[in-house]
Parts: sequence; C-alpha cells; structure tokens
Amino acid sequence: MSDRYIRFFNDIRIEDVPLVGGKNASLGEMYRELSPQGVKVPNGFAITSEAYRYLLDQAGAWPALHDALDGLDPANVTDLARRGARAREIVYGAPLPADLQAEVLAGYAELRREYGEALSVAVRSSATAEDLPTASFAGQQDTYLNISGEAALLDACRRCFASLFTDRAIHYRIDQGFDHFKVALSIGIMKMVRSDKATSGVMFSLDTETGFRDVVFITASWGLGENVVQGAVDPDEFYVFKPAFLRGKKAVLRRVLGSKKIKMIYTEGDT
Repeated sequence: MSDRYIRFFNDIRIEDVPLVGGKNASLGEMYRELSPQGVKVPNGFAITSEAYRYLLDQAGAWPALHDALDGLDPANVTDLARRGARAREIVYGAPLPADLQAEVLAGYAELRREYGEALSVAVRSSATAEDLPTASFAGQQDTYLNISGEAALLDACRRCFASLFTDRAIHYRIDQGFDHFKVALSIGIMKMVRSDKATSGVMFSLDTETGFRDVVFITASWGLGENVVQGAVDPDEFYVFKPAFLRGKKAVLRRVLGSKKIKMIYTEGDT
C-alpha cells in the first residue's frame, strides 16, 4: 500500500523516528522483527509528522498559532492555560484535508479486512522533533482507546493533533528549549488489545534504577495498562537475567507479588 501520509508498521524502522516519532518507530520494529517469531504484535499504521504539517499548512493555521504562543510566560499559569486552550482550539478546528482523510480511512479499512468489521483501535500520539530525533515527549499528548467507526477515528486523530499543545507539553518545551513550531505530531492507529479481559504490563530492556543492561524488568497487573503506566497500582514485578535466558537456564532473578488492588476495564454504553 503506497501512501503519502500514512505508513504501516511493517514499513517502519527505528530510523524513521523523525517521521513517525519514537513510539511508532518502536512499534514498527516490534511488528517487523517479532511477528515472524510468533509474537502477536497488533498491526497498525502511523500518520506521519508530515501529515501534521500538511494539515496546518492547508488550514493556514501557523500565523494564528504564533499569535497564541509567541511571548508566552510559562510562569503565568493563567496565561499558559488561556494560550494553550487557544492553540488546541486552532489545531482541532483545522479540517482534515480530503486526501489525508482518505488515506487514514483506507488504512483503517485495511485493518478491518485483517481483523474484522468489529475492530476497535487505539489512537496514540507520538511526538517528535525533526532536528532532534532523540528528544522524548513521552506521556505529554493524548491517547484514545477503544475507538470504533470512521467518524470517531477521525475525531480522535484531530484531538491527538491538538494535544501537541497541552499546557504540560507547552511548558516542557519551553523549559527544555524546544521550538513549538519545530516539534510535530505523528499518530499511531493500531488494533486494540483487550487486556481488560486479562493482564497488561510494561517491560524495560534494563534495570530502571541502576541502568544495568543484563536484565529485563517487567511489571504487570490485571486489566488495562493505564494503572500500571500512571503508577496507580502496585503491580507484580519480575527481573529476568538475559545471559541465563539466552542459555536456556533459569533466568528469573527476583519476583515481587504486587497487591494489584484496582483493575481498569471497559464499560458498555454511557456511564
């Protein structure tokens, strides 16, 4: 499938961080490398950072964004909130160009052909700075889960684009010396995993406290992963020693049983 503004995971490599952000580049690597080994990585595609710039170009939104953000004093919380809300309003109000919209819906249709018409997807933000591909903007932009239907998908995409200007993201960029107009947003659209029916977790390729690279650190809990990511639940923890694992030996160095007192699941209908 050849498109200008979307890229499926099997066509994404880690070198594509400036185009799709770190999150989507990593998902592409996982899908390409692990799927052939039998690991069930959900398929999906990225809307590129070029699409974000194209959206704002077509809407003529750059001058209005400059008016909203130029001269911002991040220490003035009231002013930051007012300007951030205005910036998000500008981006969310920018209509998706017809060709971009067609590509996104074509990608969604392809996922439906693979997984069935009842498919629901996660719509995930993946910010990137083109001239600083190592920059990290993790957790600053929006993600939407369990999205079904074309209208809901397109609306979630517009909300993700607008979330590049959350108050937190604006403040962080100023603190770190990033230019608001050199940072762009890519969006990952992927099959939603029903972890609410079982468990979810986070795996790190090293020890997060010491930086020791010969272990894998895994945390896990019941239900959707939001509680684990936000630190709202005390999860199970496992430390796996890589050299022993590669030799087929017992590799779990330590396991800690968490209390896992809360579980996040889907609700049906309005709440």
